[in-house]
Amino acid sequence: MSSALRHPLAYPVLTAGAALIVCLAWTPVADPEQLAMLVTVALIVLGYTGFRLAVAFGRFRPATSGGVRTEPAESRHPATTPGPPGSPAATGERVRQQHRLTSRSWLEYPVDGRTRWLPVYFDPALVTLPVSTIETFGGTVRIGPLRVYPAGRRRDSEPVGRLIDNPGRADPDGPARAVRSARLGRRLLLDAQHAIAAPFAGLLWIYVAGGGVGAYCGATVVAAAVAVWLPAIRGSDPS
Repeated sequence: MSSALRHPLAYPVLTAGAALIVCLAWTPVADPEQLAMLVTVALIVLGYTGFRLAVAFGRFRPATSGGVRTEPAESRHPATTPGPPGSPAATGERVRQQHRLTSRSWLEYPVDGRTRWLPVYFDPALVTLPVSTIETFGGTVRIGPLRVYPAGRRRDSEPVGRLIDNPGRADPDGPARAVRSARLGRRLLLDAQHAIAAPFAGLLWIYVAGGGVGAYCGATVVAAAVAVWLPAIRGSDPS
């Protein structure tokens, strides 16, 4: 995989671009009603992708505000709590959520005696990351030496489904598993599971708006592209 695709946000942006290209590809043969549908879908993809990226880069503080506590600089030990003095810090770990077809990475950490969860975009380094200090500073979130990108708002309640902790000890197979998980083909294959409903979306479009085989194929392909993009932009975890 190229170095550009190793960035945690590269894959979500790639799927967004693919969904937009699919919409654009069908515009020359679309009738006015179908064209309106394609434009609407493209605007939704653009708008939601932009919002998610803004959250990831800390432009919207609700994603991380209140997520970690602020400790006085003198109470923090430099060996266990790296980062700028006075930055919010807490000790936590990465957990993987598995719920039906949904798989996401979360940071789990205590704040004032209660556990909080923050979804983050997948990074291969998360697979082998031990319990580390979580810090936020100027919209940037770090766990240990690794910068992570929030994939949504923090939660005060445990995410639904099964939560799988990272191994407490060094896993000799961890690095190899991280490399396999980051492969583009694997990520597309896992997210493509959501596209199983695309043919039904095509049938629904034919039922509502009419059209022939071409309209059905177009609606199905667009629905499949969007179905792959949506879990990716929400922070799917292929590990």
